[in-house]
Amino acid sequence: MGNRRTYGPNREDPVRGSADNAMEFPRLLALLLIVLEWTRPGLLSPLKPICDLRVLNHFIKEARDAEVAMKSCREGCGLTEEVTVPQTTVDLDVWEKKNAQDQAQEVQTGLWLLQQALGSLRTSVTNTALHGHIDNNIRNLPSISAVLRSLNFPDYAPPSSAAGLEGTWQVSSASELLQVHVNFLRGKVRLLLLDAQACQPEVS
Repeated sequence: MGNRRTYGPNREDPVRGSADNAMEFPRLLALLLIVLEWTRPGLLSPLKPICDLRVLNHFIKEARDAEVAMKSCREGCGLTEEVTVPQTTVDLDVWEKKNAQDQAQEVQTGLWLLQQALGSLRTSVTNTALHGHIDNNIRNLPSISAVLRSLNFPDYAPPSSAAGLEGTWQVSSASELLQVHVNFLRGKVRLLLLDAQACQPEVS
């Protein structure tokens, strides 16, 4: 029986104090500015590989912040229709048998689905306190795609619609959607970045 891993909410993560967050934020902000600099339109030099997982960790933190905020929301915080999201359960035996391009295609498709789903959520939600969280996460998804491009994964051509895509399911609540978002970043996106060839040390 293969190793099967579901990336659910990590209830054992230590809760850092506000002082730790204040110290860490400038470093993460600097890393994000580097991402934006390397992905500016018209930049002549090729993208440098972005292998520092602290960039992804920042995106995961903002996804978790949105999930926590949604759980405390009482009014104007629902989806008006079902949305299609990627599966987050990882069968490691199956995953490791795929080549890097197939893994990247699966992750890029998942990021595209999440962008569409979060866009629908932004339209549905009327609670203004949640708008900032949702907007941050919508902006983060293209930045994650830029990180993948820096690692020499092929450019992704999104489908015309989510109909017929494999490895997807439907969710009808905002909480489910945001939980999927966190789990996808913690699972398949992290696995792809950890194994990216461009980030492996050269063997002499």
